[in-house]
Amino acid sequence: MRFGTDPKHLVRPDDPDTSHEAAEYVDTTRLEQMVYEAIKSFGERGCISDEVRAKFSGYPYSSITARYRALLDKGYIEDTGQRRQGKSGRNQRVMRILNADKLHGLLAKNN
Repeated sequence: MRFGTDPKHLVRPDDPDTSHEAAEYVDTTRLEQMVYEAIKSFGERGCISDEVRAKFSGYPYSSITARYRALLDKGYIEDTGQRRQGKSGRNQRVMRILNADKLHGLLAKNN
């Protein structure tokens, strides 16, 4: 598995230079791995964003929630199609890691 996102994918071309500079300092490798492991800890049941964020209360909201897209795009996690109510009363998607067979197939295909 390869965690981490190229900083150029964290900003838009027309973002201020300060945003481009800040993107260089985000440790996406560590953050993606942390979020992946948190989602994995919920097993087949999966989890919603509120549950993941509760494990990282000392981190900014966007540091955690921005990792979902990267992990989804890489095929490491999936949206189950289920929804559960979050603390706000609104539904949130249920995410879980891909089962081992799906993940091994994806990794073999990409190597």
